[in-house]
Amino acid sequence: MVVVVVVVGNGCVPAQVPAGVKTVALAENVGIPEGRDIGARGVEGELLFFFDDDAVLPGADVLVRLAGALLREPGLVYVQPRIADPGTGITVRRRLPRLRAGDPERPGVVTVMAEGVVMIRRDAFDAAGGRPGHSFLFHEGVDLAWRPWDRGGTGRYLPDVVVHHPATDPARHDRFHRLNARNRVWLARRNLPAPLAPLNLTDFVLLTLWRSRDRAALRATAAGFRGGHGRRAPMSRHTVIRLTRAGRPPIV
Repeated sequence: MVVVVVVVGNGCVPAQVPAGVKTVALAENVGIPEGRDIGARGVEGELLFFFDDDAVLPGADVLVRLAGALLREPGLVYVQPRIADPGTGITVRRRLPRLRAGDPERPGVVTVMAEGVVMIRRDAFDAAGGRPGHSFLFHEGVDLAWRPWDRGGTGRYLPDVVVHHPATDPARHDRFHRLNARNRVWLARRNLPAPLAPLNLTDFVLLTLWRSRDRAALRATAAGFRGGHGRRAPMSRHTVIRLTRAGRPPIV
């Protein structure tokens, strides 16, 4: 297996890069999804592996095992390893690509992904049009997962393949609440059939009100919610049924 590595400096010049590694220096921070996709567009290959700069491969066989799973199963479009904190070994709930998150070591078919550490087929990535670069941060991986599902593909969670990533809190970003809400609106409007988009967003609003009592966070969420817009390219009803049968109806 030939591995080509590309390091993207999102608003900076990559430093301390080993010989043989390609680099891309972007003059400004274009956001995480667009930065990743710019890196992907600069290489060829059958498979793409996206890897956050604060993640670590704890073993030399991680890529081989992920690639082997994809190549053995033609209908499989993407695979996600178990993402564990290097200090505690804990896999936080938000990095489990399913609703039932009590057992992080249970494998299975999944309908979303943790986009910072995932391997996907190149042809599926291209057919999906990559990630929505305008989202800047948050929920772009759900879009990237749903669109291959709409073309008949599936995803799989492989917890026996472990990657280390600090269990950082996404709310450390000062724009978290606004972008989280805005991108949820974009995601629903772009991907869901018209009757389902309001259900998806109602679910988001109720969960937000239940989880948060911080007035500043709720104001930022409301501002983001009002700012959501974008063109529509909804999935088929058949895809909604497939996602539901796989354990995650797209209203949750």
